[in-house]
Amino acid sequence: MNDKIEIVVADDNDEIRNYFVKVFSRSSDIKVVGEAKNGREATTLACEKKPNIVVMDIEMDNQYDGIHAIRDIKESMPDIKSIVLTIHHEDEYLFQAYMAGAMDYIIKTASVESILKSIRLVHQNKFNIRPEAAERILSELRWLQSERVSLLFTLNAVTKLTNSELEVIKAIYRGGTYSEIANERHVERGTIKTHVNRILKKFEVSRMSEVIRLFEDLNVYEKLDSPHD
Repeated sequence: MNDKIEIVVADDNDEIRNYFVKVFSRSSDIKVVGEAKNGREATTLACEKKPNIVVMDIEMDNQYDGIHAIRDIKESMPDIKSIVLTIHHEDEYLFQAYMAGAMDYIIKTASVESILKSIRLVHQNKFNIRPEAAERILSELRWLQSERVSLLFTLNAVTKLTNSELEVIKAIYRGGTYSEIANERHVERGTIKTHVNRILKKFEVSRMSEVIRLFEDLNVYEKLDSPHD
């Protein structure tokens, strides 16, 4: 019976990959069963060797090569765990790695002891999120929740707009003034101002520029093409 933790190491830098292979191989409880230069090779080796863990860099063949490979491995071979070992500190990478299925995210400058500890913890099915990573993930989730609330509020307000109000928003978005819009629609300028006031009330803002910016930020201008009564 083999009690060693079997791992695949994936990194496009030969020198770095060879270094970590040597480091891992010195541990009596770890066995390197494969090496990969990119995400595709890592996924193939995971399928062939059935390791316990794949230790993966992020940016190899392309910017998100490792993240794509982690997701593929997670979906097709859920028993195989993944650990990110990278130079990237950015929140975007960290969040996407965990969302793809990584069980830890380690910076390459971390101590050998902490990297080996992570491998052992992950092998024991202990999801290892460091305090600093947890705070960054929570921050990202709070931002996403805020964006979701903003989007739902905006879409709800859009559904309450009349055809005339939608046409006024589109005209203002194209740069039209109240007087120009009134002439185009053959109504009094005061009628346009009434539409604008109703729009502002529905979106709970004080200026039309805020409505325009809200639509731009949330990419919902296509909603303006939907008919409303």
